[in-house]
Amino acid sequence: MYVIGHPLLALTSILGDLLFIYMILIIAAAIVSWVNPDPLNPIVRFLRMVTDPAMDKIRPYIPSIGGLDLTPIALLIVISFVQRGILPVIKTFAQGLIQ
Repeated sequence: MYVIGHPLLALTSILGDLLFIYMILIIAAAIVSWVNPDPLNPIVRFLRMVTDPAMDKIRPYIPSIGGLDLTPIALLIVISFVQRGILPVIKTFAQGLIQ
């Protein structure tokens, strides 16, 4: 199982890093949305292009409170759960395959 363990271990590491970068992009998109940005700005367009598909899927289930959109917070919680709850289990499984 040595052949499966190392790629799986590498995949969990890469996925953890990608999720961390995505969390940073979500936070940046939330901060940018507070200042009423120019929608034609390439940075704003990139942030929306990357984060809006995930937020649009959970936005109907998360109520806004006083005009404050809580979707980024909910998405950060889901990503944090994956990082701290699911990836360690997969990592432990992969390390067990190596030994």
